[in-house]
Amino acid sequence: MNRTDRVAVCSRSFSRNPALRAELLSRYECVTFNDAGRQLDGDSLIDFLRGHDKAITALERIDDYVLSRLPELKAIGKYGVGLDMVDVKAMRRHGKRLGWISGVNRRSVAELTLAFAIVMLRHVPASSQEVRAGTWRQHEGGLLSGRTIGIIGCGHIGKDLVRLLQPLGCPVLANDICNYRDFYAEFGVESVSLDVLLARADVVTLHVPLDDSTRGLLNAQRLALLKRSAVLINAARGGLVDEQALKLALLEKRLAGAAFDVFAEEPPSDMELLSLPNFLATPHIGGSAAEAILAMGKAAIQGLDENEIP
Repeated sequence: MNRTDRVAVCSRSFSRNPALRAELLSRYECVTFNDAGRQLDGDSLIDFLRGHDKAITALERIDDYVLSRLPELKAIGKYGVGLDMVDVKAMRRHGKRLGWISGVNRRSVAELTLAFAIVMLRHVPASSQEVRAGTWRQHEGGLLSGRTIGIIGCGHIGKDLVRLLQPLGCPVLANDICNYRDFYAEFGVESVSLDVLLARADVVTLHVPLDDSTRGLLNAQRLALLKRSAVLINAARGGLVDEQALKLALLEKRLAGAAFDVFAEEPPSDMELLSLPNFLATPHIGGSAAEAILAMGKAAIQGLDENEIP
């Protein structure tokens, strides 16, 4: 570590966190924080990063256009667990180093997923809308306990969700390109194909990265495999689900409900989808627990010094 390296922090939540600011300033003398709370992209991101040796990035798109205009930038510490906003091949071409630790926000996302499942099964969004509109009626919901949960992607977050579900006696189905045989055996998880998972699960939750193999993973044809009584949760990445097909399924009652923390376009603009009583939307808060912010921030700071060309 060179204390005189100039560091730019793109993330707004990192920049607002006193503990993370203090830790970073204890290591580096020259730090530029995003105190204006700007959303940085393209040329505005380049202008912000220009003149810095290292950077902490979050949801900013780091691609060939950006990297080619920042010859002085040597390393990036990734704040957050997803790499879909980082063009790893471009990083390699330009000889930039990347520091990244996966899974540091697993409990934060897993708990939010659990909360989504419970509130959707109990019709909380619709009930809340009705009470605020002056209607007082009780919706008959159902317990999460004992229901079959389908986890698409059983990495760090998926495994943590399995552990949280244990006291509830939920049969768990998993679909993943990796075979976590020992973990599945320990926790009684059944590994199945994607189509079988969609057809059998009462709650389906996504925990996969966004890449060419997963973009549009749940299209209209796959959404049609879900039970009418099922709930779909996406706290992973926008773009995994065809949102137009999802809206039709919800409108036509071919799907009981859905809860999304992430969208293909953020913030989302489809007000018809957002206003549906059987749809719950949150503004990408999966990793926004205070504990997760600290863990992700510390990992990003570590990534400034412990990194490699990907």
